[in-house]
Amino acid sequence: MLETLKFRRQKLGGNIKDNSLLIIFSGEAPVRSGDQFYDYTPHRNFYYLTNLDQPKMAYVLRKYNGVMEEYLFIEQVTELEEKWTGKRLSKEEATKKSGIKNVLPIDELRTVLGRWLLNDNFENAYFDFERGSYQHADTVQVLFAKELKRQYPFLHVQNIYHDITALRLIKSEDEITNMRTAIEKTRLGIEALMRNSKPGMYEYQLEAHYDFVIKTEGVKHTSFHTIAAAGANATVLHYDKSTSLCQDGDLILFDLGCEWNYYCSDISRTFPINGKFSDRQREVYEAVLEAQMEIINNVRPGLSMQDLNEFARKRLAEACQKVGLIEKEEDVEKYYYHKIGHYLGLDTHDVGGRGGILQPGMVITIEPGLYIAEEGIGIRIEDDILVTKDGHENLSKDIIKSVDDIENFMKK
Repeated sequence: MLETLKFRRQKLGGNIKDNSLLIIFSGEAPVRSGDQFYDYTPHRNFYYLTNLDQPKMAYVLRKYNGVMEEYLFIEQVTELEEKWTGKRLSKEEATKKSGIKNVLPIDELRTVLGRWLLNDNFENAYFDFERGSYQHADTVQVLFAKELKRQYPFLHVQNIYHDITALRLIKSEDEITNMRTAIEKTRLGIEALMRNSKPGMYEYQLEAHYDFVIKTEGVKHTSFHTIAAAGANATVLHYDKSTSLCQDGDLILFDLGCEWNYYCSDISRTFPINGKFSDRQREVYEAVLEAQMEIINNVRPGLSMQDLNEFARKRLAEACQKVGLIEKEEDVEKYYYHKIGHYLGLDTHDVGGRGGILQPGMVITIEPGLYIAEEGIGIRIEDDILVTKDGHENLSKDIIKSVDDIENFMKK
């Protein structure tokens, strides 16, 4: 692992100009209410480069006259504070986990940077300016960059985000192993859902069986807020209430996942609350499943995500025609109104956007669905697919999804 981390940081250092600083923070948990905080989760690019997952840290790469030096700034607190809020990493522990030998207190970050900027001829400062949208609040990276620019206006502030994400797109064997584990834990949770499903339960009651199993298996966090959508609720793409009663004869759509060492799974399965598909439910479900399997079989290196989306749209239009929903292909958007998938990794909607060309080592989701509001039927089937040099591997192939397999499993 240390060699992998070293490779990532050296690769990144090769992308920045000489006489430059690279500064990336681990982040902090925001205030929820009063003196309560949201759960902390590390800034993913910081974790990717350091293997460290504690707040109030900074990674600094100093590149000067062609020589690169790495520094880690970590939080250090008093023994009394540790009695209240827990142990912090020691310098030795931080070095052991990250491979970075120069470790200093985070309180000294500004002093050290100030000394370097006054005594040496640094010209650039690189930060990770990840931003989900224009409206998002400024991150700690943005705030610190503004502060540094104000104090040292001669610095050229640069964005390193896209260089890091280009590295993250291709997964190492360790990363894929973590994702396999997350998917296996998810499989166990999904089987618990099917095993305990019955009419008269609320969506959140059934969802609790998933949470119990994955936590029993050592999972700390889900990948995202679970979607548990019964009946017509499943026709709302990002339904998030989980408060409705599951009626006899309903299908329920689950979109869920979990993290293992911060690597995500993202799976969707749809099954009947009472364990038996109606004739119409079976017809629509098998049309979606047939389309999904054909789309997965089309995944290979060199294919663009745009090409995959166009193929999926055409295949879902054929599915709609097959079950009597539409006559013209262009009308498919009434029943299928999202993209076929996204990259998966340290984030559920991982770095890489919606475009790009598939390469070996990438992991994507394939998640076709049909949402028939007038019939109260919403079906989505999602698997996690590794792109290989010869084609692809379905990492979640062991999570059952055929009508017969689902019915036989639930009958038991």
